Amino acid sequence: MRWYWIDRFIAFESGRMAKAVKNVSLAEEHLHDHFPGYPVMPNVLIIEGVAQTGGLLVGEYNGFREKVVLAKVQRAVFHCEAVPGDTLVYTASVESIHPHGAAVKATSHKGDVLQAELELVFAHLRSDVGGRDLFESGTLTHMMRILRAYEVGVAADGLPLREPDEGA
Repeated sequence: MRWYWIDRFIAFESGRMAKAVKNVSLAEEHLHDHFPGYPVMPNVLIIEGVAQTGGLLVGEYNGFREKVVLAKVQRAVFHCEAVPGDTLVYTASVESIHPHGAAVKATSHKGDVLQAELELVFAHLRSDVGGRDLFESGTLTHMMRILRAYEVGVAADGLPLREPDEGA
């Protein structure tokens, strides 16, 4: 994954729920191009940040043995804009996980204000498609590490979240 649209995890409960923070900064180049003279975080990038939050939650549930991709944005409602200086808190909750994928409900908040509500569908894919790997080994566990998921995470058994033995 080349771009991170979340800054860090603040909560992570394996197979259940994850919360991540995104600080919207005027230093981000895309804000200068979206509406020149009126910088706004594009809603599609908020969806991507929420999808990264939910996708890592879904992928971690099976120790990253299955590759997880966003298959569908079932619903996305935006109640207000996100502008430089805002801190968004993305909360993703697993509705269901099955062999073919998962359904996640999510929100984005600016403080106490509901900024967005989303319903996302993820698909599980083989690790190789068309004869090539979708992700390099260790990419997703590295992302979890730098976003501090293993520092705040709780496994399904209530113990601290640990990295899988084999890199995903």
